[in-house]
Amino acid sequence: MDIKDIQRVYFIGIGGIGMSALARYFKFHGKEVSGYDKTETPLTKQLVNEGIPVHYEDDLALAPKDAQLIVYTPAVPKGHTGLAFYQQNNYPLLKRSEVLGAITRSSFNICVAGTHGKTTITTMVAHILRHSEYGCNAFLGGIAVNYNSNYWSHENDTCVVEADEYDRSFLRLTPDVAVISAMDPDHLDIYGTPGAMEDAFIEFAGKIKPGGTLISKFGLPRGKELKAPNHFTYHLQNTQADIYACNIQMQHGTYVFDVQVKEWKLANVVLNMGGLHNIENVIAAIAIAHRLGIDDEKIKAAVEAFRGVRRRFEYVIKTPPTAGEAGKGLTFVDDYAHHPEELRALITGARGLFGSMKCTVVFQPHLFTRTRDLADEFAEVLDMADEVVLLPIYPARELPIEGVTSSIILDKMKNPNKQVLTKEQLVQWIKEVKDPSTKSGNGWLLITAGAGDIDTLVLPVKQIIEK
Repeated sequence: MDIKDIQRVYFIGIGGIGMSALARYFKFHGKEVSGYDKTETPLTKQLVNEGIPVHYEDDLALAPKDAQLIVYTPAVPKGHTGLAFYQQNNYPLLKRSEVLGAITRSSFNICVAGTHGKTTITTMVAHILRHSEYGCNAFLGGIAVNYNSNYWSHENDTCVVEADEYDRSFLRLTPDVAVISAMDPDHLDIYGTPGAMEDAFIEFAGKIKPGGTLISKFGLPRGKELKAPNHFTYHLQNTQADIYACNIQMQHGTYVFDVQVKEWKLANVVLNMGGLHNIENVIAAIAIAHRLGIDDEKIKAAVEAFRGVRRRFEYVIKTPPTAGEAGKGLTFVDDYAHHPEELRALITGARGLFGSMKCTVVFQPHLFTRTRDLADEFAEVLDMADEVVLLPIYPARELPIEGVTSSIILDKMKNPNKQVLTKEQLVQWIKEVKDPSTKSGNGWLLITAGAGDIDTLVLPVKQIIEK
């Protein structure tokens, strides 16, 4: 099948972040695009406003019979009526990863993989290429705040792609430049063991084209097994890595630092994004931009202009204490973190910037299997906060597992300031905080985190706090 010959495309699960990027790609190229998702979200509303019809009932009457290509996500439940109809009637069906592989087969590809960090690095790379006028086609796993989109196009035949390890999707890609940011155990419902998941990352590195480049995090498990024609490592500050940051200075939510890449140095880089892990993310992006020959000053200007990724250390409210008024500061951060190591980076980064404030983390576990497999790790990391509120598990594609609830994390925590609340109870709890800015003598750092629908609470909580 030649993707270019397709005129009518239907997406099952169009509201997914990767699926919506592909829907926008086909729409941009003049195709007739429509789709289904189980719930309406701000993203599906935006797709509708862009001229892509979306329906929310699994109803065969609404499924187009003249579609020439059906794109579906592996997260669609097996009993989906529409998917079964297309399968039984021999329609051309492709997974999202297969379509992405077909689109990028002949382009110059920068593919970013890793169990965490990949969305931010991908977006940073794409932003630097766009802002510097180098140009690229971007397929992102998050919404770039600068452009309010997860997809854009350019005549330069360079694609920046988030390489997703779920369902081994990233093995469909053929990178010219690849990044591997982390290989921590995740998606064990797919891989079975951490070793099998690591094997997939090693296989991904093997997909790099002849003469291509791999940039991997220094100190990865089995990192020496990652083979590529050109292989560089990066790390926040470890000078044994090929790429690292130095002379880091912290201001309120902003960093100034230098980047050392072997014989090349970029001084006084400004990043207006919280979290030391985001310095580590951006140095990988900077190294790629340098390797592509982008001018130093253009790289620095792009990084300083980067406004982040929606739900990646996103500042919802940031009111620092004014001089002589300690205790009046309030910072509200929202983040997609849904793995223990992502939560660790999030809490560590936030406390590094706002360490004197009382830290409250509201966390929504994502998937029953992940909660079951990593309950000990979640409990240990959440104990880093002063106060924790757990929401019920967001099931996503899974059915409930007997005995697996948010309480299995709660029961393992040592911090006594903990509770499980429903979303409705959380909103009420926020209302009962008399003066959020003085929740402790030094102010309040509120963090909401999770990959489910916790983001729907961000605006209501913000509005309550601002009142």
